[in-house]
Amino acid sequence: MDGRRRQPGFGGRAYELTDETPVYVISVAAQLSGLHPQTLRQYDRLGLVSPDRTAGRGRRYSARDIDLLRQVQALSQDEGINLAGIKRIIELENQVAALQSRVAELSAAVEGAAVAMQQREAQVHASYRRDLVPYQDVQQGSALVVWRPKRDG
Repeated sequence: MDGRRRQPGFGGRAYELTDETPVYVISVAAQLSGLHPQTLRQYDRLGLVSPDRTAGRGRRYSARDIDLLRQVQALSQDEGINLAGIKRIIELENQVAALQSRVAELSAAVEGAAVAMQQREAQVHASYRRDLVPYQDVQQGSALVVWRPKRDG
C-alpha cells in the first residue's frame, strides 16, 4: 500500500487519505514533529513549511508537512544550518525533484516516439514492392577478379 487509506466520507462516498492530505491541527503537528507551536508558526511565516488553511484561517498540516518539519529541525539542530540556509536547501531539493520528474516525463516521450518511429519504419518496409526487383541472395565466394586497364600504345 502506498500510504493511502479508504475511509467513509460524506454521502456514502469514499474519501482518500494520502501523505499530502492536510488533517493535523497545529497542536497535533507540534507534538508529532517535536516542536513548539510557536516554532511552527515561525516556520510558516518564513515559508519553510506552508500548511493548508481552513476557511477560518486555521493551519492544517499533512504527513508530508510533519516530515518536512522534522527535516528542518534536524538541519537546524544537528547540522547547525540557519533558517535561511534551510529554506534554500528545501527550495533546491524541490527544484531537483521537479527536474527529475520532468526528465522522467521527457524520457517516456522519447521512448514513445522511438517506438512510433520503429512501427512506421516497419510499415514502410512492409510496403515495398518486391516484384519489381527480384531478390537474389548474395553468396560469399572466394573468387578474385583483377581488372587492368588497356594501355594505348
